[in-house]
Order: sequence, then C-alpha cells, then structure tokens
Amino acid sequence: MHHHDLKPWRHGHDFREDRSRAERNTRIVMVLTAVTMVAEIVAGSVFGSMALLADGWHMATHVAAFGITIAAYRYERRHAADPRFSFGTGKVGVLGGYTSAVALGVVAALMAMESLERFVLPQAIRFDEAIAVAAIGLLVNVISALLLRDHDDHAHAHVHGSGHAHEHDQNLRAAYVHVLADALTSVLAIVALTAGKVLGWIWLDALTGLVGAAVIAKWAWGLLRDTGVILLDGSVSGSIRRAVTEALESDRDTRVSDLHVWHITPSRLAAAIALVTHDPQDPGYYRTLLQDIPSLVHVTVEVNPCRDPACGAAAARPRARAASGPGRA
Repeated sequence: MHHHDLKPWRHGHDFREDRSRAERNTRIVMVLTAVTMVAEIVAGSVFGSMALLADGWHMATHVAAFGITIAAYRYERRHAADPRFSFGTGKVGVLGGYTSAVALGVVAALMAMESLERFVLPQAIRFDEAIAVAAIGLLVNVISALLLRDHDDHAHAHVHGSGHAHEHDQNLRAAYVHVLADALTSVLAIVALTAGKVLGWIWLDALTGLVGAAVIAKWAWGLLRDTGVILLDGSVSGSIRRAVTEALESDRDTRVSDLHVWHITPSRLAAAIALVTHDPQDPGYYRTLLQDIPSLVHVTVEVNPCRDPACGAAAARPRARAASGPGRA
C-alpha cells in the first residue's frame, strides 16, 4: 500500500478571479436603477403617462437582472472550495450571464409586442413630463455604464502569440448589456417624444420601440451564444489548440492523438491530452512543455508508448528536451 503523503500531487480547483470591484459596482447600479424605476412608476401614475409606467416596469426587469448578477458573484465566492464542483465555481458567473441574457430576450419581446400594440391603438402622451423623466433615466444609464464598463474587450476573446486567452467577465457583461439596453430605450424615447411633440409624429414612438427591441434582441442573442458555448464545455478556438499541439509535437517524436481544451472560467482553460511517443516521459515533463500557455491551469496528460517500429525512425530526429518539472495541475 502507498503510504506517502499525496498532497504534492493533489490539484487545487479554485480558479476564480477577483470580482469584488465588479460586484460592488453592480450593487451601486442596482440601487440607482431601482430608485429610477420607482420614480418613473410614480411619475407615470401621477401624470397619467403610460409611456413612463411602461418604462418603469421595464426597468424592474433590469433590477432583477442585476440581482442575478450579484447572486452569481456571491455564490461563486461562497462555494469556491465546495468539492461538489469538479472544476470550481468559475462558471457560475457565466450561468448568471446566460440567465440575464434570457431575461434580456424577454424584455425585447415585450417591447416589440407593446410597440405593435401602439401602432394599432395610439395612446395620448404628456410629452413634457415624459421627456424629462426619460432624460433623467438616460443620465442614470450613463453613470451606470461607466461603473460597469469592462475595460477588456466587450465582445470577443483574443488569443495572443503565447496562446493566452483573454475574455471578460460574462456576468458583468450581462449587467452592462442591460444598462446599454436601458440607455438605448431612453435615447429612442427622447427622440420619439420630441418628434411627437414638435411634429406630431405619434407613430414614431411605436417605430423606435420596434427598432430598440430588434437591437436588444441582437445583444441578447450574442450573449446567449457566447455564454452557452462555455456552459456546454465547447472547444476553444483553433489558435489555442494549435499552440498546444505545436508545443507538444516539437518534442522528439511526440504526437497528439486526442486533445480537448475547454473553459473552466471565462479566461482560464483545462485540457485533457492523449499522446503517443516512442520515448515516454513523466506527465509533468509534458506539462512543462505547455508552460508558455498561461491560460491552461488544469492539464491532464495520458502518455501512450508507441509499439510500431516506425516510431524508432521518427525518434532518430534530433529534438530539444525541456527540463522536467512539476508542471501545473
């Protein structure tokens, strides 16, 4: 029986990044949005403006989405060491982003339905009050967007020459998109209400509602697509896969026979690799070959000795041997 301490060979699974600032700013934005929501609902009731009431209840869906974002951050932090999560809680934020994207899609559908209804049944609008409150809402949206802005790329992951994947916080991105959706709604409302007041174009209110719904639906679909791939353990970009293959096959006669690389957080990757070689080495040796791909934080290597005589000819080719080391878990 093996009596040695296994601690040096055990893997850690807390791959979370510090999101405390994002969580704090999201709380601030949720409070600002909630206050504005109450103001619009009260103003709409007092002034008899259905437009303000509708926008107020629309903002309520965004308050709920911010609540989802905060809940995801808290759950991710509190359960980081829970052994029930095989690769930690790094995807909880992605799940929060996916859920918020679904909510955003519902908002777009409701906006479209309401806009179509207003084409058929136009409503009287108190323009001055509605424009004033919409302007206040836009100001709140701008402040919120500045608080939530993710300073990384907001739309795509980029792979640099080292094969390092940079991808922003999907949970924060979802909250940011909700703020952008609110800002877009406010801008379109101000334009439509001004045109309705000055030119009498009441129909423009319904038309801008449809345009806004289409844009928000597009944002929701992009967020669903990006988060869905991560949640389903979709394979990463070809650039990273090529970087892994080239790093391993540059050594001796090593060939990669099976390769799986997937996200365990939005910016950190795990890999399961099967190798075939005439001269098998310790798995830690092959992990060392991957040390220039820092986004790989959990690597499992299966080494298969090649019994084919042809491997001997391949092994005769001169290859540089990397220094062995513990590698990364």
